[in-house]
Amino acid sequence: MTSPIRYLTGITTTGTPHLGNYVGALRPAVQASRRPGTENFYFLADYHALIKCDDPARMQRSTLEIAACWLATGLDPEAVFFYRQSDIPEITELTWLLTCVTGKGLLNRAHAYKAQLDKNLEAGLDPDQDVTAGLFMYPVLMAADILMFKAHRIPVGRDQVQHIEMARDMASSFNHLYGEHLVLPEAEVDESVAMLPGLDGRKMSKSYDNVIALFAPREQMRRQIFSIVTDSRAPGEPKEAQGSALFQIFQAFASADETQQLLDAYASGIAWSDAKQLLFERIDREIAPMREKYDHLVAHPGELEDILKRGAAKARERATPFMAELRDAVGLRNLARRAAPAKEAKAKAALPQFKQYREADGKFYFKLVDAQGRLLLQSKGFDSPQQAGRRVAELRSTASGPHLGDGMVELAPGIVLTEVSSALQELTDAGN
Repeated sequence: MTSPIRYLTGITTTGTPHLGNYVGALRPAVQASRRPGTENFYFLADYHALIKCDDPARMQRSTLEIAACWLATGLDPEAVFFYRQSDIPEITELTWLLTCVTGKGLLNRAHAYKAQLDKNLEAGLDPDQDVTAGLFMYPVLMAADILMFKAHRIPVGRDQVQHIEMARDMASSFNHLYGEHLVLPEAEVDESVAMLPGLDGRKMSKSYDNVIALFAPREQMRRQIFSIVTDSRAPGEPKEAQGSALFQIFQAFASADETQQLLDAYASGIAWSDAKQLLFERIDREIAPMREKYDHLVAHPGELEDILKRGAAKARERATPFMAELRDAVGLRNLARRAAPAKEAKAKAALPQFKQYREADGKFYFKLVDAQGRLLLQSKGFDSPQQAGRRVAELRSTASGPHLGDGMVELAPGIVLTEVSSALQELTDAGN
């Protein structure tokens, strides 16, 4: 049976979600959580929020509201891993292990850090003005979030792809030193995700103060929708759908038939007030049932706390044993355990070694690496770890040529083969 593909998504707890967040992140993530053959991890990134927010009351309120939003929009906490980042102490411990294998040069290239440096230089300030260690180390904490749960795919916007690439770099550095423990994640960018315009036509964003609150009271939402900026065309004059923020927002909620009906109404000269009323009614039809659940959860924070605690316990069933494995790998071990003599360990490390691992495509691979971690042999993908293991056993037992201890086959550095059959032929040729 094929193991599930693991997806991981987090939201920083620094604000209250708006319609743009719902359409661009919450709704597609909840829909994705129901895909068969997947495991899904959703977390409240409250440690990340500390980089941007120093108001404890705002932090607490945002955590409450975002957790309630996830659940109100349909996330089933029993079917996924739903937890608060700060409830998983293994994440911060892994952050330190990754810090110790991550070069400063890699972190120097992080977009957020570089943006702050550029801002300071343009203003004639010290380059490090307002640059905290938290901002600088942000990519390492993000990598720990991902690598702790061996996530295969990370749904992100294109501006976040760099963080996933950096997580892969950190995982590769760790695996090179300590063995194949960390799974290398892949970014998954969905270009079809809607980007909602705000009240003024620009991207909907709290920084522009142009948002429509997701779970605002019904009348407040109506007032916000009626404040969407439109042109001066009078009732009876045809309206342009192209570039119309009102039309784009409607399209993000409506079916194809409903969208066509509004398009026809634009061409017939619908009054802007009538178009805004149609938009309000369409959004409210989808949001109203969710608003009721959201209001209940916000009014009963103890229920949310219990859900998050159960989610953390479930997540730590994975994190705690994995962290113990990583601690052992780096040498944070019980001193009473017998350690291999230095000469024996050095001799073992000098031999090529087979390493088995699973990639983001769900298939299982093995490779042969030398003592410096250089690739000597790369397998094709297998559907199960048992198949990969059998091929490793075949290589050890049947391939001819000079042999090292434990049935290892000595290969010239730099040999890279993609098919096991080709590898066996090369090894046979080498022994003749």
